[in-house]
This record gives sequence, structure tokens and C-alpha cells, in this order.
Amino acid sequence: MAEVAVSPKARTRPVKIKKNQIPYAASVLVVIVIAGIVLGAQNPKLGLMWVFGSALGFVLQKSRFCFTASLRDPVLTGSTSLTRAVLIGLAVATAGFAAVQYSAFLKNPAVIPGNINPVGLHTAIGAAMFGIGMVIAGGCASGTLMRMGEGFMQQWIVIVAFIGGSVWAAHDFGWWEKAMIHNAPTVWLPNVIGWPAAVFGQLALLGFLYWLADWYDRRKNKAL
Repeated sequence: MAEVAVSPKARTRPVKIKKNQIPYAASVLVVIVIAGIVLGAQNPKLGLMWVFGSALGFVLQKSRFCFTASLRDPVLTGSTSLTRAVLIGLAVATAGFAAVQYSAFLKNPAVIPGNINPVGLHTAIGAAMFGIGMVIAGGCASGTLMRMGEGFMQQWIVIVAFIGGSVWAAHDFGWWEKAMIHNAPTVWLPNVIGWPAAVFGQLALLGFLYWLADWYDRRKNKAL
């Protein structure tokens, strides 16, 4: 059997030993618990929000969840795992919001919870601007916050630009309201096509997109 030649540098290269991260994790957990107790003593809602926020951050970091990656990965790597995760999240949100809104609709059809806003050219412009910003920044809002916690300095610069852009948008919102949003139609699917078609039609569309993403992933991986 032929021997594989190994360079002297490879034989003498020191092996990096990973540091034990458990003490750091325990310290962070203690800080989180203490902060939760302090916030909960001031206001129970603050304590609850702190718990849910910490749990959500942990899940985001472990799952590497990012809306930008869900749209970028199919093009760059052919992977649609995050794309399918986003579609599942949208399906769960669709079912949940439909239940909440329909129960409110039965009580008072004139008052529907949720932000039902006008849709028009301003929606397309905003989506395009945000999409370009996400690609340049390398992450969406959730991905940026998650990577900030991991210590990526680029994302600390991104969050400053993110806040600056939000302030600028709030400053100019009055102009957009008068120029485009005010005259744009408000479309709420249950009013247009009815509750069954709106809810189950959206779930069917998300299911089809999930199947399409899964097929695309298997096709790309098979090609590789």
C-alpha cells in the first residue's frame, strides 16, 4: 500500500485545543437569570420579555436562522434548509394569526387585530431597498443581532447603519404617506376571496413552495 507523503510543516504544526466554554456559558446564564429577576421585580412584563428574548436569541444562534440566508443560500450553495424553515414559520404564523383574527371577526367584524396596511408601489420600492441592504450587510435584522452576540464586529457597524436608516425612514415617512401610501388600496384577503380560500389557499401556496424548495435542494445536491 502506497504511503502518503506528509510535509515536515504538517508534522510539526501544533494542534489547537478548544477551550472549555462551559464556565463562560454558566456565567452568562447567571447574568441572564439575575437580570430577569431584577427586571421582573420592576415590571413582570419586562421580566417575561427578557426570558422570551433570551430564549429566542439562543434558538436563533443554534439554528443559524436568517432571512437573508434563506434567500441567498439557494443561489450560492443550492441549500434550501433555511428557506424551508422560513416557509414552515410562515405557515405556522398563518394558522396562528388566522385563528386570532377569525375569533375577533366573529365578535366584531369591524375590528380586526393586526397591521393591515395599504399595498402598492411603495411596497415594491421598500422591499427592493431592504433586499439590497440585506445583501450588503450580510444579514437581516435577526441575523445581525445574533452575529453581534457572537462578536462579529462587522455586524456592530451594520446595526449603526440599520438604526440610522430607520431614523431616516421615520423622518421621511410623512412624504411617502402623502405621495404613495395614502392613495394605495388596502387588500385583506378574507374580504376579497373569503376566509376559507384566504387561509387554506395561502397554506397550499406555502406547501407548494416548500415542495419546490425541497426538490431544488435534492436536485442540486444530486448534481454535486
